[in-house]
Amino acid sequence: MVYTLEYKTPKSLLNKGTGFLSGYSHSLNPYTGCSFGCSYCYVRQMPVSVFRQQPWGTWVDVKQNAADVFLKELYRAKSKGPVTIFMSSSTDPYQPAEAKEGITRSLLEVMTSNPPDFLLVQTRSPLVKRDIDLLLQLGDRVRVSMTVETDLEDIRKHFTPGTPSIEARLRTLKLLREAGVPVQATIAPVLPSSEAFPAKLLPIVDRVCIDDYFMGDGSGGKRTRSLGIMSKYQALGLEEWYHPQAYRRVYERMVQVFPVEKVWISQKGFEP
Repeated sequence: MVYTLEYKTPKSLLNKGTGFLSGYSHSLNPYTGCSFGCSYCYVRQMPVSVFRQQPWGTWVDVKQNAADVFLKELYRAKSKGPVTIFMSSSTDPYQPAEAKEGITRSLLEVMTSNPPDFLLVQTRSPLVKRDIDLLLQLGDRVRVSMTVETDLEDIRKHFTPGTPSIEARLRTLKLLREAGVPVQATIAPVLPSSEAFPAKLLPIVDRVCIDDYFMGDGSGGKRTRSLGIMSKYQALGLEEWYHPQAYRRVYERMVQVFPVEKVWISQKGFEP
């Protein structure tokens, strides 16, 4: 996807964990905007996107000098109590711009010297493997949560054509786990998948988190509905997958293969 970059100097980076992320003390977004441009992304409906008056996925703001700002904030936050960080809530920290800009890596470098109590890295990008050296320094204080909404590449292309392939994500999970980085596969939002999905995940992840539009978009599915996502399911004749109970099909398949305590639902699966 073609996108434009703008460089901004942020006054702050840490945001208080609220709502869906109330289990965290803070969220952290190295960028504003996301060039992956997923069709169902709830951020499309948020002020940061609506007021921009540019299509979601076509612009990215790079938070330059982020590490300096973050270091000061992190010291301050740690002086007040435990610090748990969700990175990221409204952008992908390893979207294509990160390969050149390195903002996310600079933030991880700060954290290796001044570790938070816990860091969850939420991404769908194989680029995260570049930072295995830093992730390993955080030990059990970190978990990489890789979005793998489906195991079917044609479904991925239909809903999120601007994102990395499913195979590349699975290979990255395998690499991270073999290196010793704690990992989970995040099936969020639940997209149509095959019965073989659990067997593909079992050898390469420690745990699975399942979430959908209805539990996870912060509005009971209203934000997603307003994006016209149902039409994408109708185009495939798979309307039954766009339903508040569709996640149960995936959950039942997963617990036939994974220990039940390793399969998490929605908010609990993202928490420290």
